[in-house]
Amino acid sequence: MKTPPRLRSLVEDGLIDEVLFELKSGKEADVFVVQCGEEQRCAKVFKEARHRSFKQDVMYQEGRKVRNSRRARAMSHRTRYGQKEQEKLWVSAEVDALYTLSAAGVRVPQPMGFVDGVLLMELITDSEGRVAPRLDNVELDAETARRYHDHLIGEVVRMLTAGLIHGDLSEFNILVDSRGPVVIDLPQAVNAAANNSAAMLLVRDVDRLRRHFGRFAPDLHDTDYGKEMWALYAGGRLQADSQLTGRYEPQHQDINLDHLMGIIDAAREEELERQERLREDEADEP
Repeated sequence: MKTPPRLRSLVEDGLIDEVLFELKSGKEADVFVVQCGEEQRCAKVFKEARHRSFKQDVMYQEGRKVRNSRRARAMSHRTRYGQKEQEKLWVSAEVDALYTLSAAGVRVPQPMGFVDGVLLMELITDSEGRVAPRLDNVELDAETARRYHDHLIGEVVRMLTAGLIHGDLSEFNILVDSRGPVVIDLPQAVNAAANNSAAMLLVRDVDRLRRHFGRFAPDLHDTDYGKEMWALYAGGRLQADSQLTGRYEPQHQDINLDHLMGIIDAAREEELERQERLREDEADEP
């Protein structure tokens, strides 16, 4: 295919030999499959701010460090310069998260470099070398659903012990290759220790996994890994290899979490109501 303008400099510099085809076009970025030597990789081209639409981006960006005070002031005042810096911060968050999580042993696409707003990374493929499907397009039996769910709960734990929460984890940003699930799309990853919405976002991520895999293994609906995980983390007791039970039983040392857990429950109810409205809207469509 014709080389997109944003990828021309990477071709000229020899980082990419050929652009093979467009894999995905979204509001935030376009993704291409490219040839790099003997390997095929992904090239994620982040779009400029005026072409992007991030919902609740302020919530996600809370806690991200800005070392330069001038930049911080400009971002808080929403100046043109500040918006450009905010854009850089958002894009760099995904790049940093990939490197951090890859080093922590989480299955994410291996990052290969970030140049001129383009992220080069591993192409996730199935056993036949084709682009791996998204989880929402994969039919599962109950046993496989439980296995994948257990694996992803472990991945969320590893993310949290590495200081990060995905923030938008669902069946739509998980790929499935021959080895199992691979987590993708991390521009909204949040700092677990510095973001006031961290607990809510963590529990929402885990609840979405529970709802999806519960379609195939209904017993998963009775689990509550998100609250259990956050209580251990907030108490300084969560380890990458912690054995979770899927039950949340408030302990004496967790008493200060009661108010926070109430907020999480309210957010849960709001999310369930939103899902119900979506289903009703779909049912009303001709």
